[in-house]
Amino acid sequence: MIAFYDGLALGAAVCWALSSLSSVTPLRHLGAFAFTRWRMLLVTSMLWTAAFAMGSWESVPWSSYGVLGLSGLIGVFVGDTALFAAVNRLGPRRAGVLFATNAVFSAGLGFWVLSERMSAQAAWGGALVVAGVMTAIVLGRRKEESHTWEADRGHVGAGVALGLLAALCQALGVLIAKPVLGAEVDPVAASAVRVSAAAAAHCVVLWLGFKVAQAQNKPTWRVLAQTGLNGFLGMGIGMSLLLLALKHGDVGMVAILSSVSPVVVLPLLWWRLGRAPAPGAWLGAGITVLGTGLVLLR
Repeated sequence: MIAFYDGLALGAAVCWALSSLSSVTPLRHLGAFAFTRWRMLLVTSMLWTAAFAMGSWESVPWSSYGVLGLSGLIGVFVGDTALFAAVNRLGPRRAGVLFATNAVFSAGLGFWVLSERMSAQAAWGGALVVAGVMTAIVLGRRKEESHTWEADRGHVGAGVALGLLAALCQALGVLIAKPVLGAEVDPVAASAVRVSAAAAAHCVVLWLGFKVAQAQNKPTWRVLAQTGLNGFLGMGIGMSLLLLALKHGDVGMVAILSSVSPVVVLPLLWWRLGRAPAPGAWLGAGITVLGTGLVLLR
């Protein structure tokens, strides 16, 4: 039987896929740190407004604020900043390959720290999902393609390290948050706490005068609108869906299903760039669909 929280995890993957593509233009205009800072500040205002409108702040006990804040610092402040720095250097396709490893990190940490277990079918399905995602992205680019989104910007090795760091921090962030996501905790309010901690950390880095935190170019209203839409999709909706899924599901299973976002990116890139993915992308997508089916029917 398919659990409803599996659908929530897949919904988060779709939101992140849409978010990853809409990030490229404002990201390269502002730079990774400035883009992430503006994104978090805008999303914080959205989530606070939504939480107050729904009266859901009372659902988060004071004892959980520190844990959710730490989760936000690791998973959002470090993880998101590293991810977008990797996208800036490698493009959304290759950064997605590296970030997909967060499913492996999450499953391993869930097994080790939370004693989570999965059936043989679910384990095989999870392995197929990760393998399919990586196959689809690695083989998803035609040799003749030279779009600016795929161009290397900066040291490739640094981009790889940043992508893996983002994946590890994402896994650690959800692992830390999982124990405090009780039945009474509203995911929107919990997301607001996590993002607020990350936004505050970004402002501190800027206040301390670190050059890396400064914007590469002055933000325009158009860029800020694109950044706000990106944050609304990826953090406002996507993160809330992820936390709601974590309330009911295991860290490893939720991470595996939400990791399919790079495969969802492929048809979006087809639509955006006007070129069909290479045959290897379809092969990887097929493997991912098969693995997802095994996980859903576990």
